[in-house]
Amino acid sequence: MPVQMQRRHLLKGLAAAGLLTHLAPLPAWAKATQKALYIDGLSFLPDDLADLSASKLDAYLCDISAIEAIEQADGTTNYKRTYKACVKSISEALERVNANPDKLLLGRSAKDIELAHESGRTAVFFQIQGADCVEQSINQDLNQVDEFYERGLRVLQLTHHYGNLFSGGALDNDGKQGLNLPLTKAGHQLIDKLNSKKMLLDVSHSSPQSALDSARASRAPIVQSHGAVRAIVNHARCSPDEVIKAIADTGGLFGVFMMTFWLTTEHTPTTDHYLAQLKHVANVGGIGAVAIANDYPLRGHENLLALGNDNAEGVKQYIEWWHSLRARGVLGFDHEPEHVVIPELNHIERMERIDSALSRAGFSSGDRIKIMGGNWQRVLAEVLG
Repeated sequence: MPVQMQRRHLLKGLAAAGLLTHLAPLPAWAKATQKALYIDGLSFLPDDLADLSASKLDAYLCDISAIEAIEQADGTTNYKRTYKACVKSISEALERVNANPDKLLLGRSAKDIELAHESGRTAVFFQIQGADCVEQSINQDLNQVDEFYERGLRVLQLTHHYGNLFSGGALDNDGKQGLNLPLTKAGHQLIDKLNSKKMLLDVSHSSPQSALDSARASRAPIVQSHGAVRAIVNHARCSPDEVIKAIADTGGLFGVFMMTFWLTTEHTPTTDHYLAQLKHVANVGGIGAVAIANDYPLRGHENLLALGNDNAEGVKQYIEWWHSLRARGVLGFDHEPEHVVIPELNHIERMERIDSALSRAGFSSGDRIKIMGGNWQRVLAEVLG
């Protein structure tokens, strides 16, 4: 039996036995205090660095990419992370981290999480939401991956909404019911490169088939850093159970984010709707696959905060984009969005509030430690070292 297949059988067996999260031990301080390690699946460098300590985050995946708006052939807009834009943005982010060593620590390995905690800082693991930034180097052994790695990049997402040279996108569409495009030959090459560099592969925004193909192709755990469950909201941007299970079977995890039009179709979004998403991921992939994500700034969706979390007013900024996808027949856009945030969680103290909600819902302290950050610590340790 090939080594990769042996590993998958082992992971599946461990997952079934509930032992998968013990592949890497929790840090000594977490064992001693039994306090949840707070790690977020996606946010950004804040304008006000005081937000770092206020958030109580020990670490988070930090999207440092910059975008260019590209009009699609079908009239919709894609936001591509180009090489030129991202080289500039990662250089600026690194300069800011280095200029604030008392508050920020560049995450290069999982050890930096504990180091940041012990020193009262926040570890940031640089991430780019789309591999468009390395497309130009596909015929040069993807040497742009090496360049970004040297600048601090540790997490790379295959694509954002729409497909590219490497992957099908969640919102790719043929004017009928959408497309479910597979991982490409170049995508297989990119995954091999990321595995060799010990960089984390993120399949957020990928088509379901590309995500499944990525899980099969990767020699290391993969993640969906931020997303939601299609069994709850039947939408192209939400992931089918088979994708959640495939990610979990690699030893990876699935982060549930804060964009409420993909968390529930009910009129008023609540913390219970968020917990329902977490519970579903646990039921499908095991508790070791569950994680928290944001996809907004640390303090929350700033436009909604300025509106006093008035969802009826705040959702208006998404309507034009939403209707453009509805016109193309993309799955789920036929349902009119009514909200953007869970008011209670659109707050700088989000992580503590989720932790408390999990406790009230009956989650054990051990499971809360895994969900709030322990699962991220384990995956980053296995992939990055």
